[in-house]
Amino acid sequence: MRSRAEPVVITLAALALALALFALFLMANRLDPWAVYSVLWLGGFGTSFSLQATLTQAAPLMLTALCVAIPARAGLLIIGGEGALAVGGIFAVLAGVGMPNLAPVAGTIVVCIVGALGGAAWIVMAGALKHLRGVNETISTLLLNYIALALLNHLVSGPMRDPAVSLKPTSWSIPTPYMMGNVPEIGVHGGLLIGAVVCLLSFALLKYTVFGFATGVVGGNVRAAQLVGLPIGRLTLLVCALGGAAAGLAGAIEIVAVHGAASSSLAVGFGYGGILVAFLARQNPMAIIFFAFVVGGISASGGLMQRRFDMPDAATQVLQGLIFLCVLASNTLYGRFPLFRSARAAA
Repeated sequence: MRSRAEPVVITLAALALALALFALFLMANRLDPWAVYSVLWLGGFGTSFSLQATLTQAAPLMLTALCVAIPARAGLLIIGGEGALAVGGIFAVLAGVGMPNLAPVAGTIVVCIVGALGGAAWIVMAGALKHLRGVNETISTLLLNYIALALLNHLVSGPMRDPAVSLKPTSWSIPTPYMMGNVPEIGVHGGLLIGAVVCLLSFALLKYTVFGFATGVVGGNVRAAQLVGLPIGRLTLLVCALGGAAAGLAGAIEIVAVHGAASSSLAVGFGYGGILVAFLARQNPMAIIFFAFVVGGISASGGLMQRRFDMPDAATQVLQGLIFLCVLASNTLYGRFPLFRSARAAA
């Protein structure tokens, strides 16, 4: 059996391997890896400004990572966070524009709730297809991402477009009183605290409740769950709804805290980044808080690396891709070599 420290060691080893591979990539492009990593640290964590940018990136990543981690408890691989975030943003705008006379705090809360419900409904469709028709949830949520982004582009270019904005297609703006302010002292919007609280609540829900135990049984052995009479279909739909609600909430927070309106700016990869965060955290909602900060820092450093080394901003995505591949490979390769087998036996 694995010790409690073992997943941490495996993840750190995967990160180290990814950094080594990225160093080879940099040397192939005639760049000094140490200089690049120094700038990456500076751009993500080295100054108060970079820390603010990192925390701003981490806020939606926490919630989109939960869109992967919560369904994974029931054995589902959901990768539809990008689409659920976009749908959550659309629903948030519709709620804000449709109810313009609420009190400021109440309006913000309602907009966020409606956005979360939109994301929940979007991912529940994949859960229903899985339960009723046996459709693979990974494929269906991937395709739903494309549909959601196409729907977003259609709405902001046509039915929901604000004619007063001419630079790019943008939806109507939500009322200004509904916008979410920054947390005092740290200069980051309140979505950061919301994301952290939702992660903590999700951890408690999955670890200390009957629901969490039941979903763990479904994820571990469906036949055993059937034998003990667990409602597999209901649990499948519920975990999909909770995961989708988290990603939809991320989209709503992007509206009320950052953009104020829906546009293509919602589709910047937070949903896909959440997949990486969830796998780094080994689907643990508590660990998601830390790894969202790490991945957010990598993303936030892209602009500075581009200015210092004339690298494309997408270079940080190369690093994230390498990390993802190494994390996936670590579980597969662990225990297949003598060194790993001896480490496992010693543990």
